[in-house]
Amino acid sequence: MTSKNLDDFLAEQNTRIHSSDRKLANLVRDAYPIGVPALIMKSSTDRMMDSSGYSFILGTPDELLRNLASWLITNAGNTHRVLLKLIDRLWKRHGREDIALAAILLSNLDHKGMETNPWEILRQSIHPMESVDSLLLNIEELFRAKRNPPREEEILNWTKGRKIEQHLSIIVTYSATIHGHKFSSELIRSIIAIDIPKGDSILTRIKSRLVSPEA
Repeated sequence: MTSKNLDDFLAEQNTRIHSSDRKLANLVRDAYPIGVPALIMKSSTDRMMDSSGYSFILGTPDELLRNLASWLITNAGNTHRVLLKLIDRLWKRHGREDIALAAILLSNLDHKGMETNPWEILRQSIHPMESVDSLLLNIEELFRAKRNPPREEEILNWTKGRKIEQHLSIIVTYSATIHGHKFSSELIRSIIAIDIPKGDSILTRIKSRLVSPEA
């Protein structure tokens, strides 16, 4: 199947569906398999499930997810509030496609008009245990959309919060530095002081690069 099939599928939807985050969540779940070969859905994705923490992985192409997000945002009308509720539902369902779609939506909503903070929404959305992949999907998407990093005070609060928030602070700070943002030595010291679980090589490498960018 091609992206045209997705267009046909979306064109069939009743416009009233955009008033219900529950119905939108069901709709996007039906849309994910469009264009995904059955063998991809069953073979490689099954192996990825074991250690990912996702409730499902379908292998939906990034282009399809972006087309889907564009349709959702375009048809949301004058307010994106229903899409905020949809993001919450997607995180709770927690398929990989859900988290990737939530990342695209979060990064492109009208936060200024709604007076919302995308970083705080992300912090509230994450589960007590998340894969680095799910965090990076959202963090990199926010920077891709040219969003500013969180305020230093906000990140410092994360370093004192839940373990997952501490890990979020590490990845956000490192990703922000890659995108050219600078932070105070106080924040970097707080990040470095965060305890990393033994065996977590990814977070260990990220933290070491904050200390020595050439590492």
